[in-house]
Amino acid sequence: VLGIVEVPALAAAFGPGSLAEAPIVGRVGGQLVSGQVDRLVVEPDRVVVLDYKTNRPPPETPDEVAPIHLRQMAAYRAVLRAAFPGREVECVLVWTYGALVMTLPPQLLDAHAPAAGGGAPA
Repeated sequence: VLGIVEVPALAAAFGPGSLAEAPIVGRVGGQLVSGQVDRLVVEPDRVVVLDYKTNRPPPETPDEVAPIHLRQMAAYRAVLRAAFPGREVECVLVWTYGALVMTLPPQLLDAHAPAAGGGAPA
């Protein structure tokens, strides 16, 4: 746990002003997105959303992450982009088995983003 908290890129997600167990609710196109993330921080230029996952063993690369997790994070990113226009939204998975921190590349999330007209729920 200390190794994760001390990752420089994640410091803000565990620092003052960050939120634990943060609800995310919004509409993307005609689709309702509702969920809860483990950590959320909103900064002037970016939003960081972090979610813990328990896969054993965890995937080694973002391309190996299960599509259900990618759709979930892409949906959260879409809601947060609408709520905080102009800010970069960074999505991070923390695999509890092995304490692996994995930032999801924007292009990978783009491929799993909810359709503007509806699409499958996250």
